[in-house]
Formats: sequence, structure tokens, C-alpha cells
Amino acid sequence: MTQTVTATYQDLMKAANAYDELIAEGFPREKLYFDKEASQIKVIVPDDSKPEAEKILSRHQPDDLWARPYEAH
Repeated sequence: MTQTVTATYQDLMKAANAYDELIAEGFPREKLYFDKEASQIKVIVPDDSKPEAEKILSRHQPDDLWARPYEAH
């Protein structure tokens, strides 16, 4: 199953740093979404990569972090 892991940050710089770290760790750009207006990062990952994505996003002190099953539109 595929998950969407989402983190919301109060500080845009924290969100940018989290996004950069995900790229540096090998997460494909086409699976990353950075909403600068909302200071929110979304990562689409298989279940086995979910803990790593959550760990990286958590390092940057999000205000909120959650995961839900990915729904293709």
C-alpha cells in the first residue's frame, strides 16, 4: 500500500529544510509536494518507507505530522 505523509510547519525555512533533506536522502522529486503558502510538505511513499519519511520530517519540528493511505486522483 502507498501512504501520503504530510507535515505542516509554522516556519517556511523548516519546511524548506525538510524538503531538501528528503531529496538528499533519495526520495524522488516527483513524489514530493511542497506547498509554500501552507508551509506543508507531502511525501508519497510505500509503506516500508513511511517510517523514514516521518523521521526526516520530524527532525525539522513540524507543528503537525500525519499519514493516510494515498488516493490517486
